[in-house]
Amino acid sequence: MKHPSAVIRNRGLRQDNLQAVLMILPFLLGFILFSYVPIIYILRYAFTDYNGYTAANWTGLHNFQRVFTKDPDFWMSLVNTVTLSFFKLLAEIPLALLLAVLLNQKIKGIGFFRVTLFLPAVISAAIIGLIFSLLFAAFNGMVNTMLQTVGLIGKPINWFGTKGNAMLVLGIASVWQNYGINMMFFLMALQSIPQEIDECAELDGAAGLRKFFGITLPMIAPIFESVLLMAIIGSLKVCDLVISLTDGQPGGQTEVAMTYIYKFFFGKSGRNIEIGYASAMSLITAVFLGLVTLVYVRGTRRIKGGVKE
Repeated sequence: MKHPSAVIRNRGLRQDNLQAVLMILPFLLGFILFSYVPIIYILRYAFTDYNGYTAANWTGLHNFQRVFTKDPDFWMSLVNTVTLSFFKLLAEIPLALLLAVLLNQKIKGIGFFRVTLFLPAVISAAIIGLIFSLLFAAFNGMVNTMLQTVGLIGKPINWFGTKGNAMLVLGIASVWQNYGINMMFFLMALQSIPQEIDECAELDGAAGLRKFFGITLPMIAPIFESVLLMAIIGSLKVCDLVISLTDGQPGGQTEVAMTYIYKFFFGKSGRNIEIGYASAMSLITAVFLGLVTLVYVRGTRRIKGGVKE
């Protein structure tokens, strides 16, 4: 016969477990509904010619063959995605880390600057696209006006008239949109460093850049690794900002993988609705993202192993 205290303890554990399950159930249902169901949907139609209206006919590997042999525009969009992600992260991550270090100072009123600098992260991509399209407008945009005022340019620049200029504007807008959330992650990492370590470093004569690269950066390395991985994956999945700012213009030269797939899914920009073909491209893009993640994780493990040795 169980002791009454054991019975009460077991009953309490069951109630705690039930409460925990009920708390995570909404998230779990949402995760299944918005993650696994779309994956099953894509797997179902990637091997068909489904267009959303007529019956789906099995076509085997035809969609994948079309991607690899007859659609250079998809690969150009993938190259654009990688290029945009690489160059924007070169600016975004150092900027976020620098701002986090500056905002980690114990200065009166620093909270105001933390909130202000974080604000772009909570603005929708549609609004950001509208803001930057107005700022970089060809003839009456503020950027052209400022550059002409200081004498850096003679005539207005058509920022969205060439691929290079349009990609530059996309990169600037994307950095402005995303640096805030990375800044907050870095700030939390910096604030998690024990104060005793900083005091010991100062007593040993470590200060400035020496202290940052020798102590601060190694201490936040695990969080830095996670932040960089999320930033890479998020950059490779960029879609809404491109649609709201350039929509692939000029002439589809600024299409990224997600916008290209999106337009086949919903028949945008004069394309026919080809859900089967878009599903096949989605699978290929998912495999590419998985490979990037795998390479990054293995690369960071090798670096850690080399440091330990």
